Amino acid sequence: MNNFTLKKSFYTHADTLGIARALLGKKLMTSFEGKVTAGIICETEAYCGVEDRGCHAYNGRFTERTKIMYAEGSVSYVYLCYGVHYLFNVVTHVAGQPHAVLIRAIEPTEGIPTMLERRNLTQFTPGIGAGPGLVTQCLGLTTKHNGLSLLGQDIRICDAAPINPKQIVASPRVGMNFSGPYKLIPWRFRIADSPFTSKAK
Repeated sequence: MNNFTLKKSFYTHADTLGIARALLGKKLMTSFEGKVTAGIICETEAYCGVEDRGCHAYNGRFTERTKIMYAEGSVSYVYLCYGVHYLFNVVTHVAGQPHAVLIRAIEPTEGIPTMLERRNLTQFTPGIGAGPGLVTQCLGLTTKHNGLSLLGQDIRICDAAPINPKQIVASPRVGMNFSGPYKLIPWRFRIADSPFTSKAK
């Protein structure tokens, strides 16, 4: 594992599913107010443009919230879900193509005392970052970090050796409350047998 930040070209090609897979094993880092936290990405979900009913930009939806999805890949998309949890996404593809990858779980590696404090916990368990709302709590991410570059120091993803494809489990995305082919499409990716992935089936 190194701390070499992924280049813009990692995010801007057209294969968002490939990016979602390739992010597994990479290290997501934040540095806010002198506090550095980081974790290995172990679960992702891909959202692929205007034809994807699960995507916030489905059918060309362009709102104050979704407009960042239309930016060139390599920026953050952070939104508040159900008024409770902040969710962190990586914007992908070229400008004008609203694709993104949701980071669903991490294996904490750095700044664990800070993560425990942010989560109001006293003891570390594998579930500390096992869910997209828990990822943002651990890493200190909120909507004020929406639209930030992933190429700077505040939020960045560091390179790592790719995960063996045989170790990647693909399954339907969580919370797809609609009918049609995109409901069960297997665009959720997890590192097999990792105790740090979310409990959602």
